[in-house]
Amino acid sequence: MKKVFVLWPLFVALVFATSSCVVQQNPVSGNKRAFAYSWDQEVEIGTEVDKEISAQYGLYEDAELESYVTNLGEVLLEESHMRREDTPEQFKNTEFTFRVLNSSVVNAFALPGGYVYVTRGLLAHLNNEAQLAVVLGHEIGHVAGRHASQRALSQTIGQVAVIGGSILGQELLGLPGESLMNLSGQAAQLLFLSYSREHERESDALGVEYSAMSGYDAAEGAAFFTSLKRISEKAGQTIPSLLSSHPDPGERESNIPKMANEWKEQGYDQTIKDREEYLEKIDGIIYGENPREGFVNNGVFVHPDLEFQFPVPSGWQVINQPSQVVAVSPEEDAVIIFRIDGNSTTAKASVDEFTSQEGMIINEQGNTQSSGEWPAYYADVTVEDEQQNIGLLVYAVEMDGRVFRFINYTSEEKYDTIRPQFENTSSSFDELTDPELLQINPVRLQTETVNRTDQFRNFLPSNLPMDIDPEEIAIVNQVSLDDEIQSGTKIKIPRQ
Repeated sequence: MKKVFVLWPLFVALVFATSSCVVQQNPVSGNKRAFAYSWDQEVEIGTEVDKEISAQYGLYEDAELESYVTNLGEVLLEESHMRREDTPEQFKNTEFTFRVLNSSVVNAFALPGGYVYVTRGLLAHLNNEAQLAVVLGHEIGHVAGRHASQRALSQTIGQVAVIGGSILGQELLGLPGESLMNLSGQAAQLLFLSYSREHERESDALGVEYSAMSGYDAAEGAAFFTSLKRISEKAGQTIPSLLSSHPDPGERESNIPKMANEWKEQGYDQTIKDREEYLEKIDGIIYGENPREGFVNNGVFVHPDLEFQFPVPSGWQVINQPSQVVAVSPEEDAVIIFRIDGNSTTAKASVDEFTSQEGMIINEQGNTQSSGEWPAYYADVTVEDEQQNIGLLVYAVEMDGRVFRFINYTSEEKYDTIRPQFENTSSSFDELTDPELLQINPVRLQTETVNRTDQFRNFLPSNLPMDIDPEEIAIVNQVSLDDEIQSGTKIKIPRQ
């Protein structure tokens, strides 16, 4: 089958180029076992994937917060199996990288070779340093246990490739599609299911172990899994334990305090919570999607920073990424991909560059205008494929010295029916001029000290910004709306 514009990341070749395996030591158990690739290969893979992750998610621009996460990660690393006296030098000398990603999804994951990530969405949902310690220790445990290399033995290129919690690439809708790092709940679920239950339970135990040995109150980690359970229940996305490769959050919620107590019985004092310091570090963190980076407003995708807008077909799901905006039809049978073309200087050059690829038959093309003002060029294209032909509308627009390009596609048999929606979206691209939208600011969590004892719900603003639900903020604070908050307690309130 011809792959016309599937963009598989470079590291897929690194992971799947060979079906051979190597027998090496597991730093956690100390035993030798089969892995998909050597430790040197894991480090190489992690380095390549890190570039892709950083580009797809974007890094959260807060040097002080990233330094805080890194310093805590290094403390835990010193107690891990990667730094112990009997640890082989190849593991002991491996540098770790800790990053904060600019994503509202509540997630943390690790890549082979020492790359650990937490999202700003996750940091917003934690309430003290001890909870963060358990999360970081858990991810260090995945690296130390070489879980990605173990899982890779059962992965095939024909599957959605999930390595160490990162989506390497995927085919959308059974059609040729661009590699997506989907930041929606669906992607979060894929990340959530990436390891086996055995690996997750081992990493839970290691996260508790490393935190307890570092002096943190490891039992606090249970509160985060309570939050995960509440988030899932609120979204109606509870995953039955028996159907998930990941342990149920409720199971982990009860097991973590038990494991923490076992370490306490071995003489490890676990006194550090550092709630005040943690809340100070995340004070002002962006909460939810950052509207300045684009959002859907009354059926129109608007981007205040880049000052453009275009309508989104009714009912379509929008996936907003740093490098592109993707819209998927309700039936998941059509896709619109929008991005800035930094390589072309004219709309025609942008369309020509795309349609020059092998396998594309141009049915019609020509000059036009978007919103009756901006110079544009389009091409109606058929992509011949052995399984099914694809109908494409490629549309590029020139505005304010930039070239913007839409790639609209579906199966050939549905193309004529869906094309009017493609045309309306592309040809309605326009400059954003609404002063209120141009000046919009992101929602930030502000740490505030309450001056009276009252129910949590009574401390929330009467009108929460960006249609935020009060229950969301209760979950963020790890309380219920009816919980009584004592005077002098710090809480997190969304402000815009």
